[in-house]
Amino acid sequence: MTVIKKIDSYLLRNFLGLFLATFFIVIFLLLMQFMWLHVNDLVGKGIGLGILAEFFVYATASVVPLALPLAILLSSLICFGNLAEKVELTAMKAAGISLFRIMRPLTLAVMLLSVGAFFFSNNVLPKSQMKLWALIFSLRQKSPELEIPIGEFYDDINGYHIYVHDKTSRGELLNIMMYDYSSGFSNAKVMLADTGRLAASADKHYLILDLMQGESFENLDKQQQRATGTKKNIPYRRETFAHKRILIDFATDFSRYDESILEDQHVSKNVSQLISSIDSAQVVAKEQSRTQSNSLLNNRYFGRENGRTAILPTTVTTEERKIYNLDTLWNALDIRRQKQVLTLAEEKAQVYRDQIEYNALLLEDSGRYIRKHEIELYRKFTLAFACLIFFFIGAPLGAIIRKGGLGAPTVISVVLFIIYYIIDNTGYKMAREALWPCWAGMWLSSFILLPIGIFLTYKAATDSPLFNPEAWGMAFKKAKLKVESLKLREVFKWKVKRI
Repeated sequence: MTVIKKIDSYLLRNFLGLFLATFFIVIFLLLMQFMWLHVNDLVGKGIGLGILAEFFVYATASVVPLALPLAILLSSLICFGNLAEKVELTAMKAAGISLFRIMRPLTLAVMLLSVGAFFFSNNVLPKSQMKLWALIFSLRQKSPELEIPIGEFYDDINGYHIYVHDKTSRGELLNIMMYDYSSGFSNAKVMLADTGRLAASADKHYLILDLMQGESFENLDKQQQRATGTKKNIPYRRETFAHKRILIDFATDFSRYDESILEDQHVSKNVSQLISSIDSAQVVAKEQSRTQSNSLLNNRYFGRENGRTAILPTTVTTEERKIYNLDTLWNALDIRRQKQVLTLAEEKAQVYRDQIEYNALLLEDSGRYIRKHEIELYRKFTLAFACLIFFFIGAPLGAIIRKGGLGAPTVISVVLFIIYYIIDNTGYKMAREALWPCWAGMWLSSFILLPIGIFLTYKAATDSPLFNPEAWGMAFKKAKLKVESLKLREVFKWKVKRI
């Protein structure tokens, strides 16, 4: 019993050490990928280190659920690959310890990690996601840090293109050319100045541009046409100035996005909130569908009864309703009235069509809202379950390939994770577009990978030479011999029949 406990602690130390190392490496890689996607929201905004640190913390929390399965896959593969490469796994089996008994302490550890991943996705991730996206929206609303380059047009100020030939050491702009499109291209203004200085206002909401020794050209064609109704031969107005101050609307301060607006989003809810939102949305969608159906039925103009067309006034009871034959009514009308009836019928059909399309859009909005919440609900369970599946893929695979270190295990882990990501993303898109039920789309990757994990575990437990080239060669030769023997048998039977 003591030996078994030492083996358990030995395995746990090896696995947890590798898991922590690979987990932080995967977190770093996924974080860099996330930062690359949002680089335009961060670069050139002049934000402080505190905001950047806050962004890193929330972004790290958002990639944890995706990093856990990959880290478990890689660490388990390296751990069992090292044991098999050093013949320690063979020694344990020779001592009468089965592979399932060797995997038992690590299985319990991974189950605890899976439970922790679920509680993290349920309790921590919604809050971090809400804060992260509120911060991203705040960064997107912030105007970029004003740094006008030399020798090229700067267009980050909305409605303005500014060209600066050079700058002095004191920050003065030399030989300025500015195109002002703030009033539209038809009222464009062009300003040239020898020197200038650009600064932000005290409230950080405006830019103050002081131009010295220059001239401006303004297109007056539209103003003249609006004032007199006719065009005159005055295409622009020229103005020479010694000093000209321009006030540009350009908010440079950082303002926080209200997080409460994101509280109804699916990414900021836990399991109980998601279930409650789904139930409420389904009730609302059913009520909308029932109301729209009743509205179409009650507001119809023509109806059917006993194969004949009937006029159905809403104020007439069923007993008082008169039945008419459509052909008789149509033949009783002259050509002019028939055209009027056709025009009226076409207009009513168009009205009903527009109403049906509008109702379909309303129902589609409700359905999209429900699908987003259902997808997020299933995601919290599938990511936690993926941790357990990847352990039962990585551990037996490491025992089979008998390779440790960061070489072959890393390549195999990346390939397997890419396959998992493609399958999971395919299921997610199918569920999002309502092509599949949400549960089928989100559990698709688990349905495919779980049998693979069971198969690999069985092969590793029975010491099957799954990746041995010699074993595959022998199997191929045996299959080839069987095929040749079958062919000879058929030839022999054919010859016997001929005789």
